[in-house]
Amino acid sequence: MNEWSREEWEKAKNSPDVSLLYIYTPMCGTCQVASKMMLVIKELVHYSIGQANINYLGNLAMEYEIESVPCLLIAKNGKVLKKIYAFQSVPYLFDIIKSVDDN
Repeated sequence: MNEWSREEWEKAKNSPDVSLLYIYTPMCGTCQVASKMMLVIKELVHYSIGQANINYLGNLAMEYEIESVPCLLIAKNGKVLKKIYAFQSVPYLFDIIKSVDDN
């Protein structure tokens, strides 16, 4: 997964397709587990997926009211439609992502 800048996220978010931004911090143990799940998700879906270290995107955290990491932002047509904090399992994430795409 590629590291995205704020500009790359905004471009992906504003597309008519689903876009995913995985937000993490390097020292977070839960984020390390979530990162592995996101690598699997990346292989399962055809959407734009990026990741970002929240330490470098402080304004983004305030703008989207991100409460904790890991966090997955799911956007479509310029709007963040879902924020996921509990990365329960790959099938759980996949189902939520697909439900956003189906709507």
